[in-house]
Amino acid sequence: MKAFLDDNFLLNTKTAEELYHNYSKHLPIIDYHNHLIPEQIANNVKFDNISQVWLHGDHYKWRAMRANGINERYITGDASDEEKFIKWAETVPYTLRNPLHHWTHLELQRYFGITDLLSPKTAAKIYADTGALLQQDSHSVRGLLKMMNVEVVCTTDDPIDSLEFHQQFAKEKESFKMLPAFRPDKAMNSDDIIALNQYIDKLEEVSDIQINSLGDYLKALKARHDFFAANGCKVSDHGLEQIYAEDYTEQEIVTIFDKIRTKKEISLAENLKFKSAMLIYFAEWDHEKGWVQQYHLGALRNNNARMHRLIGPDTGWDSIGDFSQARALSNFLNKLDNQDKLTKTILYNLNPADNELIATMIGNFNDGSIKGKIQFGSAWWFLDQKDGMTKQINTLSNMGLLSRLVGMLTDSRSFLSFPRHEYFRRLLCDIFGKDIERGEIPNDIEWIGKIITDISYNNAKEYFEF
Repeated sequence: MKAFLDDNFLLNTKTAEELYHNYSKHLPIIDYHNHLIPEQIANNVKFDNISQVWLHGDHYKWRAMRANGINERYITGDASDEEKFIKWAETVPYTLRNPLHHWTHLELQRYFGITDLLSPKTAAKIYADTGALLQQDSHSVRGLLKMMNVEVVCTTDDPIDSLEFHQQFAKEKESFKMLPAFRPDKAMNSDDIIALNQYIDKLEEVSDIQINSLGDYLKALKARHDFFAANGCKVSDHGLEQIYAEDYTEQEIVTIFDKIRTKKEISLAENLKFKSAMLIYFAEWDHEKGWVQQYHLGALRNNNARMHRLIGPDTGWDSIGDFSQARALSNFLNKLDNQDKLTKTILYNLNPADNELIATMIGNFNDGSIKGKIQFGSAWWFLDQKDGMTKQINTLSNMGLLSRLVGMLTDSRSFLSFPRHEYFRRLLCDIFGKDIERGEIPNDIEWIGKIITDISYNNAKEYFEF
């Protein structure tokens, strides 16, 4: 019987052990999509306790705590950090077979050297020991990133963000880069005309451009796109239920924008056309600059209206959606490709029922100009666990070239989430190791080791050109 979380965790063959320890384990991390707070990196923050770095903003843990009957006061409420940690410790023993059980103990090991299982019995000591370490320079925000051998982090930033903390950080000579990512979701959210107008007013202030027409709006957004590029940005990102790809004319979008700006109601058809047009504008700018564009598709957000009213969005009330993806995605990519304006693109899928759809769609637009130009992104959100990662890896293997995958990302708000890269790499090596030992792929360790190294690090290094 193997010990829990030993050196060969998730590695079930000797070949997998060799692949991981010799070819993947020590490689740097390029985390090209996350939700870390730039100010905390720029100011090299030290957290007062583990709850602040581990529980604040982590809706994975919050959902588990709610399922375990923990009152919201100990999750997003006014309980103390220590009280919240104790309630998380009460929950952890009940997370067996949930990826949270693996992640929790992997993170305690990697960052704090703690091998005890978290439970009510060990909670007080672990809270005290981790709290003491977090006061040391080695466990400041930058220390935590260096501990994981992080080379690049790309934060997620709105077009109206000042990027002041990216600029502050860029002036220092650090061992890793922090770069912004352009996320214009609010700029195209015509579902809420009032909120969109408030956003446009803020954009006016930031861009110093008066916005009375569609042309003004695009000029202001393009200026922000240029500003992001000047500050090292090379990636954009969108979080959408599905791609919007309605046919439209330029005059229609001009008229729709005029309605939006004068706070007149727009129809569903007009709403979809506006979103479709904005996606094309953003994609064309990305192509112009040679950026990588990312699309996170399929989340059904804010399902619990009562809790959304009480504590707001991004607090753990989202789920997998069953949106229609194929036709609109094909139309969108085809429109850009037909004008030779399709840049490097990563598609992340939240519904595993659409895995084969995405894996075959990317093959329609890989044109031989760039290795892995159109990517089926690593398993995302609810799927970034053992089963979900394995399915994504196997689907891409069957339908495309796994060997050109740009690897894993954290997509996290926590500085303790970087062992997810290790988790992915271990699973990857285990899959290849089993195939070798079953005689399903050649026993060429040198070549397979190169493939592992490429997926773990080299492909991302080449693809993003950071």
